[in-house]
Amino acid sequence: MHLTMLLSILAMAGLWRYMGVSAPTGNWQERWQHALAVLLLPPLLLMGSSIAILKMGPHGWMVWGWEGWLSYWLAIAFLGFMAFCLVKMAISGYQTSQQLRSYRQIELYGRSVKLLDVNIPYIAQIGFWQPDLLISQGLIDTLDSEHLQAVLAHEQAHYYYRDTFWFFWLAWLRQITIWLPNSQVIWDDLLALRELRADRWAAQTTDSLLLAESLLLVVQYTTAFADSYAAAFNHVDSPDRLTQRIEALIKPAELLKPPSWWQWSWLLLPLLPLLIVPLHK
Repeated sequence: MHLTMLLSILAMAGLWRYMGVSAPTGNWQERWQHALAVLLLPPLLLMGSSIAILKMGPHGWMVWGWEGWLSYWLAIAFLGFMAFCLVKMAISGYQTSQQLRSYRQIELYGRSVKLLDVNIPYIAQIGFWQPDLLISQGLIDTLDSEHLQAVLAHEQAHYYYRDTFWFFWLAWLRQITIWLPNSQVIWDDLLALRELRADRWAAQTTDSLLLAESLLLVVQYTTAFADSYAAAFNHVDSPDRLTQRIEALIKPAELLKPPSWWQWSWLLLPLLPLLIVPLHK
């Protein structure tokens, strides 16, 4: 039954988000895997089931005659909503990139950066695969050379992990399931883990205490750009998140093993609805 399958997947997605808000108490890598799974599985399951229903069509063995067409149009509506959100975000990102082109470009410690002529301390990677580094005059005036280079190392981590590119797609999947429970909580946790990862990477090449001191100096200022297109050093949404980042920078970093293939095996679950397509008649 197409409608039964769609409603079952919807209930599963809502339950997954509702129960997944309780993150495991482990290192940031374990929390990262957990947050990704909780964020990605619901939209991917819904997308997989919608594609499967669209592929199978409105005809088949149904209890009610209208059931096939109802599930068919619901699948089309959801896929259309996904396309609309993607186009809207892409246009907004393009406009942001065009806005950056109007800013003056300067050289800062051998790096090419865009200068934002405001007194508020701010720095962020903004864009997609090849983001621009935007820095404000206020940050240059606030931090000395050592602290400023520590912050630049943090932003280099965002470039290394291509955070602006990957978080654009994560933000899209989050947007199409924003109506599911705990979506904002899980998204905020994932953003915080992104900053913890960048702090950890930067601490390999710079003094972590300098990074912690810089964070305390600039964290009170908020970003003017959307999270979908910016990876900002001073992104902290609560005092608890700030405490986590400071503690992670002060204590010695634990040795982490790269994730094994089975830790990503949950990505195969969204393919399950597609497996029944060849069996449909």
